Amino acid sequence: MRFVWAVVALVLAAGLIGAGIAQRTVFMGPSSQKVSVEVDQPAPFVLLDGEVLRENPGAQTLLVRGDGDIFAAYGRTADMEAWLADADYNRVTVGDDGDLSVEHVAAQSVEAEPDDGGATPAPTETPAADGAPAEEGAPADDTTADATSGEVTGRSPIGSDLWLDSFSDTDSLIADMQVPDGVSVIIAYDGTQDAPDDISVSWPLDNSTPLAGPLMAAGAIVLAVGLVLYVLAIRHQRRGRGPRRKGLGPLPATEPIDVAQLPPSERAAIERPGSDADASDADAAATPRGESAAPGVEESGDGKTSADNRSESRAKSPRRRRLLALPAVALTAVLATGCSPDSWPQFDQASPTPSPSETVIAPDNQKPPAVTESQAKRILQEASATIAEADTAMDIELAKTRLDGPALTARTTEYALRTAVPETPVPATIPTDDVQVVLPEATDRWPRTVLMLSKSDGDDTVPPVILTMTQQDPWSTYKVTNMAEMSADAVFPDVAASWLGTSLVPADSAFLGLPPGELANAFSDVVDAAEQSPSYGLFDDNALNLAKSIRDSRQAVVQNLADNGAAETSQTAFDIVPADTAPVSMTTLGSGAIVSVSLIDTETVTPTSADAVIRFGENVQAKALTGVTESAKGVTTKYEFQLFFSVPAQGSTEQIKLLAVHQDLLSVEVIK
Repeated sequence: MRFVWAVVALVLAAGLIGAGIAQRTVFMGPSSQKVSVEVDQPAPFVLLDGEVLRENPGAQTLLVRGDGDIFAAYGRTADMEAWLADADYNRVTVGDDGDLSVEHVAAQSVEAEPDDGGATPAPTETPAADGAPAEEGAPADDTTADATSGEVTGRSPIGSDLWLDSFSDTDSLIADMQVPDGVSVIIAYDGTQDAPDDISVSWPLDNSTPLAGPLMAAGAIVLAVGLVLYVLAIRHQRRGRGPRRKGLGPLPATEPIDVAQLPPSERAAIERPGSDADASDADAAATPRGESAAPGVEESGDGKTSADNRSESRAKSPRRRRLLALPAVALTAVLATGCSPDSWPQFDQASPTPSPSETVIAPDNQKPPAVTESQAKRILQEASATIAEADTAMDIELAKTRLDGPALTARTTEYALRTAVPETPVPATIPTDDVQVVLPEATDRWPRTVLMLSKSDGDDTVPPVILTMTQQDPWSTYKVTNMAEMSADAVFPDVAASWLGTSLVPADSAFLGLPPGELANAFSDVVDAAEQSPSYGLFDDNALNLAKSIRDSRQAVVQNLADNGAAETSQTAFDIVPADTAPVSMTTLGSGAIVSVSLIDTETVTPTSADAVIRFGENVQAKALTGVTESAKGVTTKYEFQLFFSVPAQGSTEQIKLLAVHQDLLSVEVIK
């Protein structure tokens, strides 16, 4: 019966191990699902709709093959449609039957709409010449084709600030992504030649076999049990055999032989000295009476009989069988332990517990934020690197790609001054190590604005910087318009999360303690009139200290003229007014706003008599910017202040707080 159980165990072990191996081989399903995109009519761009990428669950893998440098990026679908408004492209969507549908979209011309508070220009279809219908697929404007020469032009998608992320490779591009709802993918070369047409998307499939490992492990255990049963069965069989024949009975008593009665011939043989008979008699005499050597037993050279050798061989036989069984068990154990984690059940994958965060309820009509946090950080790094390169080379055209408004005006004067006075220090770069605040405007139109607070990581001498960036249209880059260093004792107000965004406050808004459009005038009046200004009590100590420092600098100019004996022959005039740029206001969580304004502080020195002249003396900046050393009619110097204020809500008892300030020399002009 032991043999039966051993055979059953071995058969069961073979079945278990075979089932486990089969799950990882012949019965294992595919690891991914793949669909291909068939493009019939070529175009410079291919737009994969988000529905295509999310047709199956799981992360998506985009595979594009072509000749040359291939570019792919993903971003908001609405942003990509706006960027492609003036270009031909193929749009890939999911049809009603579940198959992929490719639609060729012709280019449209973009005409500016009337100013409605910053609306995005809307694309309009360009009619064909002489009223003829436009040919399908033909370029519609000079963005994609030159009407006179017919030479195909285009716009490269590389480097656009609209993309959430981008990929590039040569001849073959593989990109892993997991795009959410409302996000699509654009594919192109450089925007001038037709986009690649060998495009496919794949999704991973769950081909894990959690029972394969347990089956093979169970098979190894059952195999070991079967081998043990087999060995025990053999051992039991051998022990149960016993003797098969009865032993010999008692031998008769040995009596002496009477030699005298034997025939003479036999008696002579026995009595012959050294004969075999004598040897036999000697052997017989050496054997005790009643004992007999077992038949077939021989003695070996080491003192052991052949029977002893056979007994030892039988004792070693089960051990050999056990040793032969070990490789089989070991092989099964190796197969079981060598399986991947997909071959075993996963019991430790507990769902993560979300960490508590501040609850922010978005309005029903809330627009998406202009940029994501990671996108804004990438844009800031690129802008900072470009501005630093322009500062080093004093390339104003390069600076224009990332600067605009007051920031660009200040850089123009800076480059001119550094050209004339090489020892003028290079402006500090924008820190990007630690971006602490990203506050994008929640909008789906253009222009778009983002406010950011960044600081240097590890360098306490570099103050944090508050700046605003604006993108005028889908094809422009984000440009820094206002930038100032944050005060050490200033406290940044609480703002909405970057994924929620905020809204711009109109210049005439009555929901703030002071409308943004009146903030610059109010602070200018505080600078000029000090405590006599009606707005003096609206500002905090930081703002009042800044106003006092401006007044002190004016007094220093007057004192310098007096020290040089020119007090009676010259006169000074000061005036601080808002700049031509509109304020940028973004709401905070406390129903207040962060408002950025620019002020122009003008200092005029003129002679009081016809015989007097204004000499610049040691003022190297005036000499460098004017190209002269004196002026008979006087000189005008302008400074620009970029200021960031935190303005409370209407009815609040809080004061207007100064957050950041930056001053630049704007110009020095000789009065003619």
